[in-house]
Amino acid sequence: MAEFIKIYEENPNPKEVQKVIKCLKNGGLIIYPTDTVYGLGCDITNTKALQKLALIKGLKLEKTNFSFVCNDLSHLSDYVKQIDTPTFKILKRALPGPYTFILPGSNNLPKAFKRRKTVGIRIPDNTITRTIVEELGNPIVSTSIRDDDDILEYTTDPELIFEKWQNRVDLVIDGGYGDNYASTIIDLTESEPQLIREGKGSLDIL
Repeated sequence: MAEFIKIYEENPNPKEVQKVIKCLKNGGLIIYPTDTVYGLGCDITNTKALQKLALIKGLKLEKTNFSFVCNDLSHLSDYVKQIDTPTFKILKRALPGPYTFILPGSNNLPKAFKRRKTVGIRIPDNTITRTIVEELGNPIVSTSIRDDDDILEYTTDPELIFEKWQNRVDLVIDGGYGDNYASTIIDLTESEPQLIREGKGSLDIL
């Protein structure tokens, strides 16, 4: 059964954060808060964990559209081809924030993602998430946890999330109530930005 831990966004407890890091480094799957809906993620460098994540989604790893969750733009050059100034300006304006940006993938992508032409980059405006990624030292790969309910797409109560997922993941973070609007997805691989999904993030940043 998963561990259920409380972390406060205003001041994430280093001891609790280290529990999360240990879980991720051991190939664990975590559910964690973001600035939008709760996410399901694992360490980007752990292929076994990535395969478990893909299995939960019912997909082959190479067919998944997982986002790379970073703590700032410094990891960008590790996974993304060189981008032009207008694109970088959009990223600077929008991040951290409730956006996922599709960008051209570089040749340095982890083995599991080598065939990818593009990657989704996410830097949530959430201290818990960014502290975890910073302490881990590399991004986590993430997907939203969708609900089976026809009316509510996303569960916002961490205790209900834990009840539902406790036997499928290794750790659930209670970071307070989540949102039920997902991130806005914008494709920046073409000359003009393309809106893929309108979510919580405003389009004024374009």
